Amino acid sequence: MNILITGGAGYIGTALVQQLAVKEEVKSILVYDNLTRENHNLFIGKSHGLDDKVKFMMGDILDTRKIRKALKNIDVVYHLAARVSTPFSNIDPHFFEQTNHWGTAELVYAIEENTTVQKIIFVSSTSVYGSSSEMVEEHSVPNPNTFYSISKWRAEQHMQRLGEKRNTTIVRCGNVYGFNPCMRFDSVINRFMFDAHFNNKISIHGTGKQSRSFIHINRVSDLLCALRNSAEPSGVHNLTDKNLQILDIVDGLKEIYPEMEFMFINQHLDMRDLKVNPRSALTALYDKADDTLVQELKHFQSQFGFKPLV
Repeated sequence: MNILITGGAGYIGTALVQQLAVKEEVKSILVYDNLTRENHNLFIGKSHGLDDKVKFMMGDILDTRKIRKALKNIDVVYHLAARVSTPFSNIDPHFFEQTNHWGTAELVYAIEENTTVQKIIFVSSTSVYGSSSEMVEEHSVPNPNTFYSISKWRAEQHMQRLGEKRNTTIVRCGNVYGFNPCMRFDSVINRFMFDAHFNNKISIHGTGKQSRSFIHINRVSDLLCALRNSAEPSGVHNLTDKNLQILDIVDGLKEIYPEMEFMFINQHLDMRDLKVNPRSALTALYDKADDTLVQELKHFQSQFGFKPLV
C-alpha cells in the first residue's frame, strides 16, 4: 500500500505518519507539504519505520503539476493540507479560500485523472455546522458562518463529488487537542495548557459558558490510520468524543494548577455554541480511551521540558 498525505508535516499529519509507518502492509508514505507553519518536528529524531518508508515532497496544494506527480502509484490519499484556524475566528477570506477550497478542488481534479488511487480520506471540521443551540448530528444541515468553515464546506462538496467514483470518507473533526511532537498552540486546550504551565494565567473570551466539541489527537490518528483498510462506504462522519464548556476546561486546569489565575476578556459578548453528538459509525474503528480530561491534561503537563520559574 502506497500512501500520500497532503499536509503530512502538520499536527495531525505527524501523528498519522508515525502510526502508518509501523504497519506492515504500508510500503511507502509520501508526505506532501509546503511547510508554511514552519514546524519541522516531523523531520527530527529517529522513529522505527520512518527511515525506510517515509519520503518528503515540498509542494503547495495549488501546484497542479506537482500534485499529479505526487499521486503516481498512490493507493490511498489522506488530504490534511489546509489553512487552519480556531473554528470561530474570522480573518482574510482569501487566506482560507485559496488553499482549503481551490486547493482541494485541484487535488480532486488530479485524482479523477489518476487510475491507481482507490481510497481518499479528507479531514474537515465540525465548524461547518456553524453554531447551534441544539446538539448537531451527522445528518444536520451545515450552516458555515466563518471564512474558515465556509472554505471547508466548499472543499467537502468537491470531495463528495469524488465519492461517487472512489471510496471517499469525509471526517469532520471537533477541536483537536493533546500532546504531539508537532504541536499546535493556537487551539484552545493546548493554548490554555501552555499559558497555565508557564504563566500561571489564562485568558477567557466571553463568559466561558460557550460549548465546543473536542477530540484527542491520539484518537484522531487512530481513526485515520484505521480508515486505510476500512470497508466503510463513501460518506460524511463526525469525529468528536466530548462536548465541554470553556469553564469545564478551566475547572480541569485548576486541579492541576491550583494557583492558576484566569481573566475574562469581552465578557459581555455572547459567544457562539456548538455541541456535536459523539455517536458515529466510525467510533467502532478506534479505541475510546477511559482517561478523564484531567488525566489527559496531566499527561500533557508531563511532556513539558521544564518547570517555570516560581
